[in-house]
Amino acid sequence: MRKLHALPVALLATLALTACQDGTGTKDEGAAKPQLTSSAKATPTATATTAATGAKDKISGTAANAKNGTSVAATNAKGQKSQAAKPSGPADPANRVSCNGSNTTVTAQPVPRPLNHMLITVRNTGSKYCDLTYFPVLRFDEMQWVPQPIEDSKPQAVTTLAPGESGYAGVVLSAADGSGEHGRTSHQLTVGFQGRTPNSSGGPSATPKLPAAGVYYDSSLAVTYWLRDMDQALSY
Repeated sequence: MRKLHALPVALLATLALTACQDGTGTKDEGAAKPQLTSSAKATPTATATTAATGAKDKISGTAANAKNGTSVAATNAKGQKSQAAKPSGPADPANRVSCNGSNTTVTAQPVPRPLNHMLITVRNTGSKYCDLTYFPVLRFDEMQWVPQPIEDSKPQAVTTLAPGESGYAGVVLSAADGSGEHGRTSHQLTVGFQGRTPNSSGGPSATPKLPAAGVYYDSSLAVTYWLRDMDQALSY
């Protein structure tokens, strides 16, 4: 019985040895080698090229933005310069002053029609628009009272004169029917100008020459507001 049991063990040992000798048994291949992915296979040269290209694009974009910013700034500056150089109109307060004896010439001339009337003409001799506000403040010789304005002649807007333009005021010297009182002949006239508010000073007055024979006036003396139309000024 012992011999029967020993045969299988010897047989198994022989089979194992045979398997190892013919190469059909298990063989240790060592540690597995890692496989490189497509991204890992990228060479350092390709990476450096990509980085350089990105940096170049960034620099080019920055330079372009700077150039565009400079162009926009130059365009804006040019537009502002052109706008500043553009002449302003009469609506611009910086281009308007009060008309007075320093920037106008003033004449006073009696007219044949209507009777007992005189026309005051103011011509703008300055370089800016000037405003003739309210009505002229008249004083013959050393008179102590101010002729009242004819309210019906009040215009809807201030009479503004461009350089070279003229404005007018009509003066009723005396009553046509002789009803006026304290009549006298004057040889000197002072024309005062009002400012932005009633009865304020608008600047230097003017002293236009009167006819050598003088001008007769009485208590009926009255004056129109400053107007743009000469015929309208003499219609009251």
